[in-house]
Amino acid sequence: MPVTVLLVDDESLVRAGLRAVLEAQPDIEVVGEAADGAAVIPLVRRLRPDVVAMDVRMPLLDGIEATRALLRSVDAPPKILVVTTFENDEYVYGALRAGADGFLLKRARPAEIVHAVRLVAEGESLLFPASVRRLAAEYADGDGNRAARDVLERARLTGREEEVLRLMARGLTNAEIAARLVVGTETVKSHVSAVLAKLGARDRTQAVIAAYESGFVAPG
Repeated sequence: MPVTVLLVDDESLVRAGLRAVLEAQPDIEVVGEAADGAAVIPLVRRLRPDVVAMDVRMPLLDGIEATRALLRSVDAPPKILVVTTFENDEYVYGALRAGADGFLLKRARPAEIVHAVRLVAEGESLLFPASVRRLAAEYADGDGNRAARDVLERARLTGREEEVLRLMARGLTNAEIAARLVVGTETVKSHVSAVLAKLGARDRTQAVIAAYESGFVAPG
């Protein structure tokens, strides 16, 4: 089955460019478009895309609020890929904190766009981990967010789960973590699932953001 994508951007040229790049791939299908975040929820309910590629800055409802609304209102929500002009943008970090699964630069090359959609859909590694670290260094509380620290403390991660979380924050895939820890990939998947469940995170991006904001992992 192809990865299905909904494009949300107030610039029609951006949507057209993304559509052309993605639909050139045999395993990706663009199922719809919208010009503002306010249209996302009804379209997601009707089209059930796997991934929403959404501009972070839009006139009526921006990508941050649209992400919050989508995750709050839709059962089994799609993965959310924020599309942005500037990498080091507080709006991008706000969208990741709100629940977005990754971000994509509008100037990205076609191969990078395709890779980002596939990676976010699979959910087995962190998209652009170095950039997420830079955003955390810029916008996270340097001393660690108290609420995030409380979440980590209550989670009571095992020593192995802490190792896995640190490797997730570095952007390693499940296969790479398995090789590093000399265990099977299914064992790593079990550890990742346990980490997500204990942190109350919907995916590894949210777990990594919590790790940075709590001070468990130092950004940079």
